[in-house]
Amino acid sequence: MKRAPSLILLLPAAAVFLGFFFLPLGGLFRESFRQFIPGGVGSAANAPFTLANYAELLTPSFAEFFLETMRISLLASFAGLLFGFPLAYWITRRLSPRWRAIAVGFFVTLMFLSVLVRTYALELTLGAAGPLRPILLALGISPNSRGYIELLVGGGLLHYIVPMATLTLLGTIQNVDPRLFDAAQTLGAPGWKAHLTITLPLCTRGLLAAFLFAFTFSISAFVIPMILGKGRVLFISNLIYNRFSEIADYPSGAAISIVLFVVALAIVYLMSRQVNRRGTS
Repeated sequence: MKRAPSLILLLPAAAVFLGFFFLPLGGLFRESFRQFIPGGVGSAANAPFTLANYAELLTPSFAEFFLETMRISLLASFAGLLFGFPLAYWITRRLSPRWRAIAVGFFVTLMFLSVLVRTYALELTLGAAGPLRPILLALGISPNSRGYIELLVGGGLLHYIVPMATLTLLGTIQNVDPRLFDAAQTLGAPGWKAHLTITLPLCTRGLLAAFLFAFTFSISAFVIPMILGKGRVLFISNLIYNRFSEIADYPSGAAISIVLFVVALAIVYLMSRQVNRRGTS
C-alpha cells in the first residue's frame, strides 16, 4: 500500500514517455514493414507488409554506410576518452577550487554552444578553402582527399565529445581516493603504472558512461557529417534524412532508423554487461 503513492507520482512521466517515445517508435516500427510505392509520400494506408525494406539494408552500399558510421564513431569516441580523461584528472587533482569552477564553466559553455556554429567554424578554418590550405598542400595533404575529410569529420565529433567526456569523468575521478595512488607510489610503483593499475580500474564505470555518451552522440550525428563530409563521408543519419525528405520513402527511412536503434542498444548492452562482469569478478 505504501508503494501506491510513489507509483502515482510516476504516472505523468510514464505518460510522457508513452506519448512522445514509445508510441512514435511503435509507429516507426510499423512503417518499416510497409511497402513503398514510388511517386507517393510514404506508404499508402492499405499498403501490404513486406520485409523488402530490411532486405535492402543487406546490400553492400547500405553496409558501407553502417560500417563507415560505426568506424568513425568508435574511433572518435575512444579518442575523446584519451583527451577527456587527462583533462578531467588535471581539473580534479591539480586545480584550485576557484580555477576548477572556471574550467567546469568553460566546458559547460562548450557543451551548450551550437553544434552548427562550431561545425562551420571548423569548416572555415580546416576546410578546403580555409587558411590552412597552403600548409596542407605543402605537406602533400589534399584538403579534398577522403582521408582528410574523414579526419575532419572525426575532429568535428571530438569538438563535442571531449567536453562531454571531461564533464562525465569529473565526478568519477573525484570519488577515487588519491591516497591509493600515493600508496602505490610509496611502494615503488612508477606514476604511469600506478595510474594503469589503480586509477583506471577504479574509473571503469565512469569511462564506460563517457564512452557510451560519446558513441551514441556520434552515430546519431547529422550536422557534422553533412557539413564537413562534403557529400563524400555520410553517416546513417544523413541517409535517413535523405530517405524521409528527398524521396519520401518513409518505410525505408523507418527501417534504417530501427536498425540503427537496435545496433546502438546492442552495443550499449554488451559493453555494460562486460564491464559489470569484470566488476563482479
